[in-house]
Amino acid sequence: MDAAKMNCTVLACTDDAVLPVSAVFDAMRELGNGGVEHSDPLVLTCASSLSRLPVESSTMDIVILIWKSLDCPTDRLVQEILRVLKPGGTALIRKPSQSIVASTDKMISDLENKLLLSGFSETQVLWLKSPMPSEDKPSGVKAKKPSWKIGSSFAIKKVVKGSPKVQIDDESDLIDEDSLLTEEDLKKPQLPSDDCEIGSTRKACKNCTCGRAEEEEKVLKLGLTTEQINNPQSACGNCGLGDAFRCSTCPYKGLPTFKLGEKVTLSTNFLAADI
Repeated sequence: MDAAKMNCTVLACTDDAVLPVSAVFDAMRELGNGGVEHSDPLVLTCASSLSRLPVESSTMDIVILIWKSLDCPTDRLVQEILRVLKPGGTALIRKPSQSIVASTDKMISDLENKLLLSGFSETQVLWLKSPMPSEDKPSGVKAKKPSWKIGSSFAIKKVVKGSPKVQIDDESDLIDEDSLLTEEDLKKPQLPSDDCEIGSTRKACKNCTCGRAEEEEKVLKLGLTTEQINNPQSACGNCGLGDAFRCSTCPYKGLPTFKLGEKVTLSTNFLAADI
C-alpha cells in the first residue's frame, strides 16, 4: 500500500452537530484513498458557525465536508478549505445519501461554480448510483487545489524559431538583365556640337536656346564681367546692400540687392525701358 496515502492528513467537517467516522471513511474510499483504517482524521462539527477553521494553512492533504443544509456552503468556508489544503490537495463536498432531494441538482451546480471562482481547479461532480442509471443523482463535488502557490513565479521558455529556409533551384529559368538591353541602349549618348555646355569657356552657342545668350547680353550692357555677376565681391562690403549704400564708382550701381559670393539674379525685364 502507498505510504503517502496512509500518512495523508485529513480534515472532516460538517454543518451538523454530529459526524460519524464511518461517513468520513466512506468519503475517503470514494476519493480512492486506501488504508482508511489507519487514518486519523480531524473532525469538526458545526462548521457553518466558524469564521476560521482551527487549522494551519497548507497542512491538509484532504478536506471532506459533509453538508446537510439545502444551501451552498458560504464563500468564507470555501475559502478556508482552500487555505488549509496543501498545493495539489483534494476537497470533497458531498451530501448524505438520505438528504438528497430534487433541489440538490441546482445546489451542486452552484457549488461547482463557487469552487472554481474561489481558486479550485479540476472540479468533478460525483453521482449517487442507483439500480437505474437514468435515476442517478449528483451527490457532491470533488475539486483540487492548484499545485502552485500564490506568488510563485515560473520562467517562460521562449521558443526560438529559425528563419524559414528558402531553397533555390539553380535550374529554374532566371532572366539575365543584360539580355534585355539592346545595342542602342549600350551606346554612349552624343551631345550636339553646338551645345552651350560643351567646351571649357561655357559661352553661349550660336543658336542658344537655354537662356545663356540673354544673360551674357545683360552682363555686357551693364559693363560687368561674368565673374562679377556669378561671384560678386565688395572691398567696402556695401555693394550688395543697394544703391543707397554704394559709392559713386561702384560697378554694381543700379543693380538690385544681392548677397556677396552669390550670383546676382536679374529679372527678365530688368533692362527693358519703363516707357
